[in-house]
Amino acid sequence: MCGVLGVVAAGSVNQLLYDGLLLLQHRGQDAAGIVTSSRNAFHMHKGPGLVRDVFRTRDMRSLPGDMGIAHCRYPTAGSAFSAEEAQPFYVNSPFGIVLAHNGNLTNSESLKEDMFRQDLRHINTNSDSEVLLNVLAHELELAAKGQRLDAETIFEAVANVHRRCKGAYAVIAIISGYGLLAFRDPYGIRPLIFGKSETAQGTEFVVASESVTLAALGFEPVRDVAPGEAIFIGKRGGFHSRQCAQNTVLSPCIFEYVYLARPDSIMDGASVYETRLNMGRHLAAKIRRELGDTRLDVVIPVPDTSRPSALEISGALGIPYREGFVRNRYIGRTFIMPGHTIRRKSVRQKLNVMGMEFKGKNVLIVDDSIVRGTTSREIVQMAREAGAAKVYLASCAPPIRFPNVYGIDMPTCEEFIATGRTAEEIATEIGADAVIYQELDALIASVREANPALEQFDTSCFDGKYITGDVTGEYLEQVERNRDAGRQQAGEDSEEANQLDLNAA
Repeated sequence: MCGVLGVVAAGSVNQLLYDGLLLLQHRGQDAAGIVTSSRNAFHMHKGPGLVRDVFRTRDMRSLPGDMGIAHCRYPTAGSAFSAEEAQPFYVNSPFGIVLAHNGNLTNSESLKEDMFRQDLRHINTNSDSEVLLNVLAHELELAAKGQRLDAETIFEAVANVHRRCKGAYAVIAIISGYGLLAFRDPYGIRPLIFGKSETAQGTEFVVASESVTLAALGFEPVRDVAPGEAIFIGKRGGFHSRQCAQNTVLSPCIFEYVYLARPDSIMDGASVYETRLNMGRHLAAKIRRELGDTRLDVVIPVPDTSRPSALEISGALGIPYREGFVRNRYIGRTFIMPGHTIRRKSVRQKLNVMGMEFKGKNVLIVDDSIVRGTTSREIVQMAREAGAAKVYLASCAPPIRFPNVYGIDMPTCEEFIATGRTAEEIATEIGADAVIYQELDALIASVREANPALEQFDTSCFDGKYITGDVTGEYLEQVERNRDAGRQQAGEDSEEANQLDLNAA
């Protein structure tokens, strides 16, 4: 998953882009990048790490211009991180274009082959974002027919991008000398919203992954970019939009509401905070059914994502809510971290226990989801070490049994703790007295209650149904092979680094 941001303003945009990236930091901690446009020239700085570490004052001074895009990233399906894959990406032919992308193309390998053999373009990295950039550049060249671009020509090119590209993609790009372009895949799997601000110098625009960015930067939200829609904001002003895809249907990734998005965002008309309250209410009903007369003394969330759900569970069951874990905010999200040892160590670094809330009590711990079970096992163990009499674990999400191929870096099926196990077997595996999972229908209802206009979702990581219709068993096997290769390479790199340290010593 990634965060993308684009700004067209009357003055300098570098500070707006930096501030916006900080607000999207939860969507990617591996790398960050900013590109600005000034006098038909691009200025770029990007690198691995958190936003605050990638950009220094001298870097910001080298990013002049009144238009720009920014990006922060985690690896997507089946990929290992490489500094060369930090975004935005740039291509100079036939037009200077920079592009930032959130999502994952499921046909990137075949597109690479087409790029090389038919379009005579070379792809330098393993990133599907570079593939998408080159597809866009090629289609712009064909649509322009040697003439200058206009909005209609650009929309024609985007229509052909939709025709060629499969999967999930929310894209923001700048075409040098023309303006900012943003578009969303025909299913609207990954989020994208835009807003504007009226100033004395004219109308300014921002496009971002989440609405929280708009509000904090002083922009009024206009609406979400529709599935298959493209918007173009000209360099000299002027807003244009068009539906560029056929057979569109809004099917946002439901995991955004469970885990990825900030609670203060509104995505496709649904408040993330409200959906999480609803998840808690539905989950409370199932806890009541499954645990019956079991005595529960306290409800404790795993911070931070599960707090709204835990609060609702506490109220619905009439059980006190307590903060039993203190979170170290400078440790990254653990299910995305590479390597079992790193994940296990980071759980203890990430969370500290408030012993008084556990000692002698029957504790209901609420988490947003259970993926590998590494975090859950450590949390249960920490609760028992703090003196808990009984430990029950409730998950706001259903069992995760299938990989997400639309832009979230998840493990292979063999690594999911829910693969081939019942809830009782999972409880035994992680050392809990019981595990209670949300039902998928209840999760869907939780989001729909926040916006009844949402009729369907991408729920593939729960039910294995991939809405784009092109994800085959062979593709999933290739994703797992790529992940294994990346893990092996990461191990080799780590071993080499350790050897270098020994040599230095």
